[in-house]
Amino acid sequence: MNVAEFLTGTASAQPDSVALRLDQAVVTYRELDESSARVAAMLAAEGVEPGDRVALMLPNVPEFAVVYYGILRAGAVAVPMNPLLKAREIRYYLADSAAKLIFVWPVVADEAMAGADSAKVVPAEPANFAAMIANFAAGDEVADRATSDTAVLLYTSGTTGQPKGAELTHGNLVHNVEASLGDLLRLGPDDVVFGGLPLFHAFGQTCALNASVASGATLLLLPRFDPEAALTQLVAHHATVFAGVPTMYSALLASASTERPKLKLCISGGAALPVEVLQAFEERFGTVILEGYGLSETSPVACFNRADARKAGSIGTPITGVEMKLVNSSDEQLAAGEVGEIAIRGDNIMQGYWNKPDATAAVLSADGWFRTGDLGRVDEDGFFYVVGRNKDLIIRGGYNIYPRELEELLYEHPAVLEAAVIGVAHATLGEEVGAAVVLHAGAELSAGDLRAYVKRNVAAYKYPRLVWFVDSLPKGPTGKILKREIVPPAADAESENGS
Repeated sequence: MNVAEFLTGTASAQPDSVALRLDQAVVTYRELDESSARVAAMLAAEGVEPGDRVALMLPNVPEFAVVYYGILRAGAVAVPMNPLLKAREIRYYLADSAAKLIFVWPVVADEAMAGADSAKVVPAEPANFAAMIANFAAGDEVADRATSDTAVLLYTSGTTGQPKGAELTHGNLVHNVEASLGDLLRLGPDDVVFGGLPLFHAFGQTCALNASVASGATLLLLPRFDPEAALTQLVAHHATVFAGVPTMYSALLASASTERPKLKLCISGGAALPVEVLQAFEERFGTVILEGYGLSETSPVACFNRADARKAGSIGTPITGVEMKLVNSSDEQLAAGEVGEIAIRGDNIMQGYWNKPDATAAVLSADGWFRTGDLGRVDEDGFFYVVGRNKDLIIRGGYNIYPRELEELLYEHPAVLEAAVIGVAHATLGEEVGAAVVLHAGAELSAGDLRAYVKRNVAAYKYPRLVWFVDSLPKGPTGKILKREIVPPAADAESENGS
């Protein structure tokens, strides 16, 4: 089993179909297959053997797919990295993975050179890169890999300590793509899939790149998400499927553009999608959004709504080959309606964290259950709901407060574009509830009025005493709001004087 066989199979069946499109430039499946084979030959010439790690630090450009599949067909392990990383971060990733080579985009080559102590740096500027790999023969070989062999090393965001490399196997990725296609995406050769999710991230790799290639669809690449550019491309190239994170949907809703692509399906993951955003988007764009859930450690898809069975605000039900349950601190399974930690078991669960057995043992049980750190509940129909992260749970004077509930309410206010609810240290209560809010352009609203709005709709202990407005919220590479980077203003939370 080898993930690269998604490409070789489709290239054999429909060689002249468009695999990748970036603006007006297109790459056919035959061209993608041949170029990836040349990369595999180049790696062999560089002494890369099956199991060796090879990094790639590229934006959403055709070269990413060429290098990615070239690494995999050589039997090596792909280590995708964010192109925005700096030298110190690059040094850590390369040293931790012991990567032999790193393919980089020219504009970040200097940072890569500064961070690469032992790995060889290979610039992947389109024209020169194409000429370089042309010197290597494009063979038909694809390395045989076992289901349990690691295919991709995906580094987590490092919310606690240094990032950890989640080992995703060929079996993990192949099964996750097949289940995602069968349960929700249902792609075919006539589909055009939006490729604005970062391909170095699990969501973009599985639900955009690998799913498109496995089904013979066209992947419409966008190196950097911008709502106006995205809408223009979606319309111009007749996109049928949009895969994004909640902030992308919010941005598209806030766009002044009158462009309306004819999408048959949208999927959302990476963070909780506010129900208000889901409903507004579906009404304006005349399509359906299926919300789901997963993590880098789960390849990533674990749970999703289906077109014929969905509930707004939920993350759906487990996909084929996956089990989910809620557990307490003693690993006891909880009943429907109770809040507990989400645990997942299935063929999508990572092999473990690279060279970190203690960290692996802390989250992965002997019988295969992965503890996610996310809090959720399940209803009587088996639909799961995320209520927050374990570490995001706010305990105010002994009361548990789940940020997701308050964020949903904030998004319902017509003046609110984005919101994040966090715990703020408090001398007597332990934590106070704070809300960082971004307003729609031109909207006027005071912190006191917004606080009063929330207070009218929730129990008195829940509403945010501290409300402040910001121009934007910090976001990760996929557009997910990074709560750990939100800094509350210097204010007395008890005074309810927002700023």
